[in-house]
Amino acid sequence: MGVSLQEKYELLGCIQCGRCTAGCPVSMRTYLNVRRVVYDGMTGVGPKDAKGRPEAWNCTTCSNCTERCPKGVKPMELVIGLRSAAIEKGRIEPTVRDALESTFKHGNPWGRIRDKRTEWSEDLDVPVAGEGEAVPLLFYVGCTPAYDPRAQAVAKALVALFEAAGVDYSTLGTAESCCGNEIRRMGEEGLFEMLVEGNKEAFSGHDVQTMVTSSPHCMNTFANEYGELGGDVIHYSQLLARLIEEGRLTFKGSVEKKVTFHDACFLGKHNGIYDEPRAVIEAIPGVEFEEMDRSRERALCCEGGGGRMWVEATEERGERLAETRVKDAVALGADYLVTACPFCLLTLEDAVKTSGNEGKIEIIDLAELAAMAL
Repeated sequence: MGVSLQEKYELLGCIQCGRCTAGCPVSMRTYLNVRRVVYDGMTGVGPKDAKGRPEAWNCTTCSNCTERCPKGVKPMELVIGLRSAAIEKGRIEPTVRDALESTFKHGNPWGRIRDKRTEWSEDLDVPVAGEGEAVPLLFYVGCTPAYDPRAQAVAKALVALFEAAGVDYSTLGTAESCCGNEIRRMGEEGLFEMLVEGNKEAFSGHDVQTMVTSSPHCMNTFANEYGELGGDVIHYSQLLARLIEEGRLTFKGSVEKKVTFHDACFLGKHNGIYDEPRAVIEAIPGVEFEEMDRSRERALCCEGGGGRMWVEATEERGERLAETRVKDAVALGADYLVTACPFCLLTLEDAVKTSGNEGKIEIIDLAELAAMAL
């Protein structure tokens, strides 16, 4: 007999206090009830919405529930387990199926062929590591900045910043594959393990000492879920803050704008990185920085994580969290709402349009903001 959900995820520790649900940002606008998911998860079924679809697909895996649990229960991991069980039984949304198949075939969930992975850098002189070549600093671009037209600007901005600071780095070019962070959170554990094995082999072949990622999602899985990689894994905001502190990255221009910062869940809640992005912002001449009320540990999720870029929400009510986030920034009088995550960048930009705030505020990435002042 296999291990039950209550044994695997230690659900009997739950005291049904409700702190998980109270702290869940998605519960404010969907029918997701984390406490009920834990309670019903003991049966191995999981609650469903009015149309019979598992509530677990509404979860963004922001980790609020896990962080707030006084008994150490990890509802987020249970959600991933419920999704995995649904996939094993063939209950999978077409958009999720397509993303998983694309990752298996092409190494990315966006349905693009591997040979197109370096198109973003065709007009740039971006170094690609040769076979067996040691790489002291590996720039792991990531799927979204490599393929999405809007997010490609972030990768280009980072290249400009690296060059300005004299950073000696390399990429893997078309040999780079999906990190698997969202693949695991969509419940496809087998594919995730395949990606881990393949990526570890690729990294070990280059003796990578430090890896810098453009996405907090990539950093999270490499640092926390791959086991020993043989080198450090950091987010680019950490590298930029270090370069500024060392005097290697300096700004000759200025950005005369009022800005506020959106803390991405996988940068902040998952990994506690709050100070470095703000250090970069405050080092840029001309910038007037002001915090939103809900920031750092209290920041709202944009709803882009947990595979939600490829999952349609089930039952919804109220405005999207990204729309709320945009309205908060507009009310603050900010010219720019800055983030440091490609998923946040895309969801917040879409929210500017759907919330009727076009022309009132601009969504930009931290790397783009810094590159403006070079």
